[in-house]
Amino acid sequence: MLEIPKQHQELFKTIGEIAESINQNVYVVGGYVRDYYLNRLNPDEITDIDFVTVGSGIELAQKISKKLNTSKLTVFKKFGTAQVKYKNLDLEFVGARKESYRRDSRKPIVEDGTLEDDQLRRDLTINALSWSLNPDQFGVLHDPFNGIQDLKGNLIRTPIDPEKTFDDDPLRMMRAVRFATQLNFKIEPKTFNAIKKMAHRLSIISKERILDELNKIVLSPKPSIGFAILLKTGLLKQFFPEMVNLIGVDEKNGMRHKDNFWHTLEVLDNTAKVSDDLWLRWAAILHDIAKPPTKKFVRGIGWTFHGHDALGAKWVPRIFKRLGLPLDDRMKYVQKLVRLHLRPIALVSDEVSDSAVRRLIFEAGDDIDDLMTLCRADITSKNEWRRKKYRNNFDKVEKKIVEVEEKDRMRNWKNPISGDEIMRELEVSPGPVVGKVKDRIKEAILDGEIPNEYDAAYQYLQDIKEEYLNSENR
Repeated sequence: MLEIPKQHQELFKTIGEIAESINQNVYVVGGYVRDYYLNRLNPDEITDIDFVTVGSGIELAQKISKKLNTSKLTVFKKFGTAQVKYKNLDLEFVGARKESYRRDSRKPIVEDGTLEDDQLRRDLTINALSWSLNPDQFGVLHDPFNGIQDLKGNLIRTPIDPEKTFDDDPLRMMRAVRFATQLNFKIEPKTFNAIKKMAHRLSIISKERILDELNKIVLSPKPSIGFAILLKTGLLKQFFPEMVNLIGVDEKNGMRHKDNFWHTLEVLDNTAKVSDDLWLRWAAILHDIAKPPTKKFVRGIGWTFHGHDALGAKWVPRIFKRLGLPLDDRMKYVQKLVRLHLRPIALVSDEVSDSAVRRLIFEAGDDIDDLMTLCRADITSKNEWRRKKYRNNFDKVEKKIVEVEEKDRMRNWKNPISGDEIMRELEVSPGPVVGKVKDRIKEAILDGEIPNEYDAAYQYLQDIKEEYLNSENR
């Protein structure tokens, strides 16, 4: 007997009874059923439930909307679907259909179909499970492709020939990888090989749809699982060649560097252990992205990647634009962390100056804590002694950051002296002199010459005023 969550039992019975009254069979399908058998069904986190009916999904949704006394009904006539908003749930209704595709198009030819037809067009066996909701069949499981067995075997597999499945809709390859990542399942060999063979077909899919699946991989508990599969199947190079270019190790004079692709995945997993923030995870993905073009072997030193932080930050907008990521403050946040990710490690000597820490806080602003999280995640040495040393060093830096921040309040710093006040004191118009004086005051505060407060900054302005008055007169 199914133990359907109490808050959904009456709803499902009502939907089944209404479908019965108009001579339609209705089924709850997809993720709800799958997650039930995985013991991952959390009623408090469910926001949407999908239903398939043999007949008109729109007509059924209209009847249900009326019965549930909700006017929040949205009809998508072109697609034969309707959505009912009820309490905190989005209930999606669609008529069972069968689809066929032309080779050069992602737009299917859609016809009315049976439940079996509808299940045949599902992407994976584990997503082709359904329960009947009609009164005489309530709770009966329909599992035509042994999806329950695949759940038990931790297996990702397509309902029909995988090449046909992926040819019809190449995004299903990304979905297969996404579910393998989220559930920590293996992709069945025939399905895996089909992805390798069909990877090039991803080119007809919009970047928005690809990104939606990619971000779900990035937000999974262990994202490296997905990126490793994306690499091995050839999907990753279809949309993210810069990341593929990280792979490989060079050796010269017996000296090797680490493989920056697998290092990046370690950093990403380390970040995922401590933060659910999508953009911090993207900073982890991109922190070393520019290492390949900056790689150089220096005799007596070994492999170096000087400037990869600055070049990587420069690449961020281009990569964001191509992948369809937002070109707003979230991009600037990632860009900042990529640019600054080497700075804290440069502050690990015993005699870290307040000035150096002050400048780091000034540049990082409110993102200083995330920057330190990324830097700690960047410790991937296999040498336990070295890992411990780096962690201890970061402890010192973080302690120093707290001390300097309490004393100097540099986070999201603003110059105590405004441009208007400088113009008034120097009796000058807007121009380069104003900027030079503001920079001089800023540098004096960052260097610790004067405290970060108005009176000290104003006195400093008086002290240097003569220099700029003279330069203006000349």
